[in-house]
Amino acid sequence: MSAPAPSKLAYVPFVSVANMMRLINRTGLSEMLTGIAAYIEEDFRRWELFDKAPRVASHSDVGVIELMPTSDGQVYGFKYVNGHPKNTAEGLQTVTAFGLLANVQTGYPVLLSEMTLLTALRTAATSALVAKYLAPEGADTMALIGNGAQSEFQATAFRAICGVTKLRLYDIDPAATQKVLRNLSDQGFELTACSSAQEAIEGAQIITTCTADKQYATILTDNMVGAGVHINAIGGDCPGKTELHKDILSRADVFVEYPLQTRIEGEIQQMPADFPVTEMWEVINGKAKGRRDARQITLFDGVGFATEDFSALRYLRDQLESTGLYDALDMIADPDDPRDLFGMVRRAGIEGA
Repeated sequence: MSAPAPSKLAYVPFVSVANMMRLINRTGLSEMLTGIAAYIEEDFRRWELFDKAPRVASHSDVGVIELMPTSDGQVYGFKYVNGHPKNTAEGLQTVTAFGLLANVQTGYPVLLSEMTLLTALRTAATSALVAKYLAPEGADTMALIGNGAQSEFQATAFRAICGVTKLRLYDIDPAATQKVLRNLSDQGFELTACSSAQEAIEGAQIITTCTADKQYATILTDNMVGAGVHINAIGGDCPGKTELHKDILSRADVFVEYPLQTRIEGEIQQMPADFPVTEMWEVINGKAKGRRDARQITLFDGVGFATEDFSALRYLRDQLESTGLYDALDMIADPDDPRDLFGMVRRAGIEGA
């Protein structure tokens, strides 16, 4: 006799890497980035509903492992994510992740998903959404400094949401730049490989820094940054890891997701505790100004926040019914009598014998 089949309540939709790739290719990368950005924007508009706290981080000398939880009172979500810059040299991903949504009323999970790919999408979608509010009007040229796994997603998001068509590329590893050139050669961009960060920023109205080394670094110095640019500083952030000289921060208007987290992990960890910043939810809700004029330097000190992962998971959950791109994972024990887990185990042993 076979063991009893799990009930419907036992199953949780699970999106694997394979199904995530199918969803991206079926939907279209630009369309999916635009869709995720819309959900992120919607949740920024609901910012005051969310539970907010800096992520729970476990740091080592080679990387970090983090949990990023939040809730809007109806749905709870979290992401597990690591950041290990040394992994690339070992043939491993710098970032891996998975995430979950749950019903606050019952505590039951309603979605489990890979988030290595989804994090790449939500990071790019967030950057481009922010630039929609902060970049100079008519910007079509972006310097992309650091040409790792995030680069092509950033490029695609900035084209889809902000109209960027020209990319100036630089990485200390020329092979990384060649990888981006190969991947984007047929995507309609005007691509320029540069031999230095200084060369890359020439003529760029938007500067994206996306490096991974876990160290204090100076990717951009103050004299490199002219008036009117938007800086999208999103390299893998953690305490002791920066990309910009602090004099740039003093000249720029700095915008952040959640100050308590950014002061620990972002570029502004270099600055005094009372260094002024503007929160993006305030800009999106019209409570604070974004770009004021053509000469203003705007700087997004992006470290990634739990609400953005929550938004990406919400977007994903809303695609499942129409696409069917998920597996049903037997994850929740569901005995006939919720007080009788022991009896459920015994019966399974007898009936499965």
